[in-house]
Amino acid sequence: MEKQRQKSAATIDMIGEDLVYNIFSNLPAVACASAACVSRSWNLIITRLLSLPKLSSSLSLNPNLQVAVNDDVDKVLASPIRPQFVIASIDPVFDLDEAHRLITGRFGSKIPVITSISQGIFGQDATTNEFEEVQWDTFEDDEAHAGLGNENQGALLTVGFFPGLTVDLIPLSKTRGNQLMIDDLVLSIRERSSSRSGSASPMGILLFSDEGTDIKPVLEKLDYAFSTETVIVGDGGSQFLYQGETAINPSNNKGSSSAAVALLFSRDRGKPPGVGETQFHVMLSTGISPIGPTYRAVSVRERPKDYSTWLTAKREAARENLDGQTILDQIYDELGGHNHCPALYVGVTKRRKCSIGQEKPSWISMHEFHEVLRGDEEYLYVHGVGIRSGDSFRFYRANSEMARASCNNVANSFRRLKQDHNYQSDDHANSNGLDVHKKSVFGGMMFACCGRGKLFFGQPNVDASPFLENFPGVTFSGTYCAGEIARGELSSYEQGSQEHSSAHCCLHVFSTVYLVMSYIPALPQH
Repeated sequence: MEKQRQKSAATIDMIGEDLVYNIFSNLPAVACASAACVSRSWNLIITRLLSLPKLSSSLSLNPNLQVAVNDDVDKVLASPIRPQFVIASIDPVFDLDEAHRLITGRFGSKIPVITSISQGIFGQDATTNEFEEVQWDTFEDDEAHAGLGNENQGALLTVGFFPGLTVDLIPLSKTRGNQLMIDDLVLSIRERSSSRSGSASPMGILLFSDEGTDIKPVLEKLDYAFSTETVIVGDGGSQFLYQGETAINPSNNKGSSSAAVALLFSRDRGKPPGVGETQFHVMLSTGISPIGPTYRAVSVRERPKDYSTWLTAKREAARENLDGQTILDQIYDELGGHNHCPALYVGVTKRRKCSIGQEKPSWISMHEFHEVLRGDEEYLYVHGVGIRSGDSFRFYRANSEMARASCNNVANSFRRLKQDHNYQSDDHANSNGLDVHKKSVFGGMMFACCGRGKLFFGQPNVDASPFLENFPGVTFSGTYCAGEIARGELSSYEQGSQEHSSAHCCLHVFSTVYLVMSYIPALPQH
């Protein structure tokens, strides 16, 4: 039998290596892995094939969880890939534990897997191959929102292989008193990145936070601790389960769940010769605009029980202390009345000392958003904590026109990236639209605010269009979430403002974060 297999392999080899390569590139992943065991020559060809960058994604709207998972897994494994990580997003109707069990059962125990509940999904349908944007139907007034095309059930699966990078999964633990062990997370990332790449700062961190976790102090320390070249993106408020070879969160043990989990990408200093470089590019589409003057917090009362802050404030350079109702009346007047007011936030600029472990503290400036709850003759009430007396803030409102203009800016940035990377989609490209001889974009992911979408813009796929129009045929997927993570600056929201221009903003509202992956092939060896 073994001799017969080797004879068949030798016969096929006679048609030429290029044609054999093309045949293997069209095999499903499992069949391709089996073929690699047939002969040494096949193994070398398939090893070369599997060394290329790959992002594969699939969306299924089947109402049966097991069918939806199988549809997605079969689709992402329909072509050769060596999975380094798996990210799954499901709707709130599906059972998270069961979904995680089904997905990990198909990929095994050694591949890092993160399964989360999202507010909606973007991706290529497993059945129709059409790009779909789906927001889960969570509206109380179904009649008022009829015709939006919302669905109740679905699953998105994204699998990736990034040459030249290693992938690790590191959870953020909590003490029994629910105190976040943020320093331990930072030190673990530094240690793992150093062992993998020789650098304490990794190339990228993909972060998923539990909906009950205040992720702002975590992002504050991550932004402080790592080089500006480290990409940090993710979902700031979901439910999730995870699995990794060295970090396993059993889905049947609720007590072992973590506050957040980081998918860590580090440069591989032990990568084989001939392997090129994977690069990350981050773009941000903002969806809020400032309104009114700058205020300064005077009296501040935190309410940890309901996770809110009560405050009074005064205009900068003014002496009069203003209550919440007076402040909101001024803002509503500029908006044309309370009925014209969309979602309203305060953007607070904070200057704080920050340190990791026993390191000497340093001053940092950050900009954080808090949703406005209400105001009365005593206080202005906002969601969240961490505001101090003396902090300055401005009001921001959700603005679809601003968001659309920002999407156009992202499209222009993608256009420049496309020109720089000599993007091609022709006979010389692999299944990801990647030209194997030139630096090219091979995939993208998106984290969009659940407040955006069809209802916000009045039409579908506005957020996805900057990528789809510039990189047709390239894998692209994303989720709607309640808190979009990306490193940015205050200047993203206040163009031309010099005040607090160094303030960093890492958790956004009414925004969309784009993570794009590109690949630079290694120089030919002579």
